[in-house]
Amino acid sequence: MRRRIVLRPSIPLASRPRRRFASDPSLLRCAGEEQCRALSWRRGVPIIAAKPARRRSEGTMLKYAACAAAAFASASTALAESAGVATSSPGSIYHSAGSAIAKVARDKANLTLIVQPFTSPNVHLPVVDAGEVGYGLANVYEMSLALAGQDHFEGKPHKNVRAVFLMFPLRTAIFVKKDSPYKTIADLKGARMPDGFASQKILLPIIDAAYATAGLTRKDMVPVMTAGVVTSANDFIAGKTDGFAFALGSAKVQEANASVGGIRSLPIPNTPAALASVRKHLPLAYLRLEEPGPRNPGVLEPMHIIAYDALMFANAKVSEDAVYALVKVVHENKADLAQAFGPFALFEPGAMAKKIDPIEYHPGAIKFYREKGLWPPKE
Repeated sequence: MRRRIVLRPSIPLASRPRRRFASDPSLLRCAGEEQCRALSWRRGVPIIAAKPARRRSEGTMLKYAACAAAAFASASTALAESAGVATSSPGSIYHSAGSAIAKVARDKANLTLIVQPFTSPNVHLPVVDAGEVGYGLANVYEMSLALAGQDHFEGKPHKNVRAVFLMFPLRTAIFVKKDSPYKTIADLKGARMPDGFASQKILLPIIDAAYATAGLTRKDMVPVMTAGVVTSANDFIAGKTDGFAFALGSAKVQEANASVGGIRSLPIPNTPAALASVRKHLPLAYLRLEEPGPRNPGVLEPMHIIAYDALMFANAKVSEDAVYALVKVVHENKADLAQAFGPFALFEPGAMAKKIDPIEYHPGAIKFYREKGLWPPKE
């Protein structure tokens, strides 16, 4: 079969369209004015540009512009409705609480909150203050230190963070193995206990407060250096320490209880002297009675432990509407929060706002509290 050969006239080099790169700003002008098929090069492969569109009327172009503006506004709204929530590491009480809040906000109000774990609040408070993440979880004492630029925030006051709502009491205890000889805080003298907490410095005053109730200090212990609260629990599980401090009800406490054959929480004496010793290190703390139960592993009998309030906070520039919507869905869904994470059973919708000077509340939260008769806050 004969092959058919078609001869095409050659195009003089001078009349051929010159090659243009994708980044060449004149490419679009050439296509529109010269009505040519321009060649662009991407990664060394020539790509023939699409044929130029027909000229459109001014009215049509205005319609396209309006559609583009509407699309941009819609995308901006979607971005505004999603925000990050800075928490501590997975296994911590803040991470579990943040995950519960995000779930309920999504399920009940179609709000998108993305949990972003950091090592601890002393790491993520600066991130929220800078506006890199919208929300965060911490305790009232550490947030007050951040606002004032004191202690491990020395010289760096965080003026751009605002309280959103109080979550529940952070009930912190010192745990030991159930079958260990340690029955009281005083018994810990000479024990191997975690120390350092380079990335979670709020643990130091908490441990100091507990030791002080028995007239002890960290110098009375054999220090085992650790980075944070989760790693200190891992050290305990691995047998490197004799005890560890952690928030009651946390996933990591449950894990430790299962890993070592049972744990015991050491009680704090319920006396004015003990409370005064605690408040030298944690001014906003109080003593709270805890009962044995499935949500309180390690609490083998009724006892008092150190407690202080956990809260959700936000960057001051988060919109009032966004904060209002979040506070509203949290206020209305305690049961769902508690189902997602047990400690929310202690959440009190009627006490979401307390007087926690010098910490200020976000205007969006204040608006909701006024509507519900919860403002001004009580002591």
